Parts: sequence; C-alpha cells; structure tokens
Amino acid sequence: MSAVADNARLRIAVQKSGRLAEVSQDLLARCGLRFRQSRDKLFCYGEGLAVDLLLVRDDDIPGLITQGVCDLGIVGRNVLAEHAANHASQAVVELLALDASRCRLAIAVPQEMPCESPQCLAGKRIASSYPGLLAAWLAEQGVVASIVVLSGSVEIAPRLGSADVICDLVSSGATLVANHLREAFTVLRSEAVVVGPAQAPPDERGILRDLLLRRIDGVVRVRESRLVMLHACREQLARINALLPNAQIPTVTEVAGDNGRVALQAICAGPVTWQHLEDLQRAGASQLLVLPLEKLLA
Repeated sequence: MSAVADNARLRIAVQKSGRLAEVSQDLLARCGLRFRQSRDKLFCYGEGLAVDLLLVRDDDIPGLITQGVCDLGIVGRNVLAEHAANHASQAVVELLALDASRCRLAIAVPQEMPCESPQCLAGKRIASSYPGLLAAWLAEQGVVASIVVLSGSVEIAPRLGSADVICDLVSSGATLVANHLREAFTVLRSEAVVVGPAQAPPDERGILRDLLLRRIDGVVRVRESRLVMLHACREQLARINALLPNAQIPTVTEVAGDNGRVALQAICAGPVTWQHLEDLQRAGASQLLVLPLEKLLA
C-alpha cells in the first residue's frame, strides 16, 4: 500500500481483548463498517469505507494517537485520564461518550478498617494500576500516602501484605466482596469513550472522522430508544403525549377513512415498559406497537 493510500485511510485503535473489545467492534459494525482481518489478527482492513482497525492493548491507544499512528481510538475514560495525568501534552481528548462499560475507579479498604474520610489513608500503602490518577486525587485531598504500582491482581494486594488498601476499577463490586474489601471513595467515574486529537486531520481522513463520529452518535443515541406507534382520537392526544416516556415531539397524521382518529409515532429515549403501554391504552390509545431502533441521523 502506498504512502498516499495510507494517508487517505482513517485508522481506529481498539482493544484487542478485554471488556471493550466486543463493545468496540459491535459498535463499529452497527455503524456499517466491515473489516478483513490480517493473518496476525492485529490489523483489520476496512471494506467499503477507507477505515482500518488496529487491535492493540488499551493502554497503548492514547500513545498511538499522540504519535500519529492512529486517528481515533475507543478506550475507557480511566485510560485516557491516566494517560493525561502522566503526560504534559494533552494531545488526545475525549470526543464522544458511548454510554457503555460503565465503571468507577475507587479506593477500597479492608471491611474491618474504619475509614470515613480520605484522611484515614494518610501513611497507608495503596496498590493501583493507575498511579497518575491516584496521585492527583491524593494531592487534591491533601493526603500523603505511598503508591504501590501493580499491573494486575490489585484486589489481592492487602491479603498478600504488599499494600494496605487498593485503588482499582469497580463495576458490580463482587470482586471486592470476594476479597473482603469495601468501597470507600470514588476517584473517577468511567465509561467507554471515543478519543482522538482535538483537531481533525486536514485531508480525507478528517471527512471520514466527522462521518464516523456522526454515525457513532446516531447508534449511541438510539441504543436504548424505542419507536412507539399508536392510534387515538385527536382529543386524547394531550393525555397520551404526557404519558410517553422521555419522548421527542411526536409525529401525528390523519387515519384514512376514520374521521377524528390519528396515528401517532414518537421516539422514546429509554425503555418502554408494559406499564407504559397499559397507561397509554387506558388514556385512549389503541393498536400500540413498540419497535427497537438501530440508527438515527438527525
């Protein structure tokens, strides 16, 4: 492939394996992207659009974007924030939140340890894979503590005696309970995000980047949304509109051959439950239909 061809193709870095790998590739598939994987399974050539995929460690993604190897990446906000905490140059920024893979970077202490304020951490050894974020948080709290840097299995550090408390990602909290720990303080709330340079490339890649970000936004905005369709008498619309959960302004049209009745359709941003439908029916709606949405281009 020539240098000119390379410069005309947008490159996206995503996690090769882990919690964001499937989320990222499913999202891109919903955006209409299809890829042909190389033999080493690290590079995927885009078919249709000039968009290629690199499968890498998530910790490497901000650096690859800074170096100009990739134009976009999908990582946890925690990874981006840790990169920013360790680098003076803020060359990589969050472009779009994906409302997926939510978790939090939290301080967890042994269940029997009293700890009501951050000051209880003074002088403690805190194990973490996020030393930059942890150091910044401790400084904000005015706490002096030792940071023990670990690349994995952080939760067992207190049981091994290598640390007193930990700072790690928490989702359900089940892992903490299994290791006799409890969550004490939240350092950062995280989710999957699209990251990249603040400025788009001034060539074809910039056009592709804008197009892809619009598509991703369209997929994310309707992920939990539903299209509600129903019939009702026009005089009942005010009550029905008030019952539609998180609805945009509905579209209303006359029902052919049925004077006084209209067809209504509305996009509801969130789940539409049986209770919602039953309330709508009691308000006068009939022929209720709820459909999932895949894409939205505003």
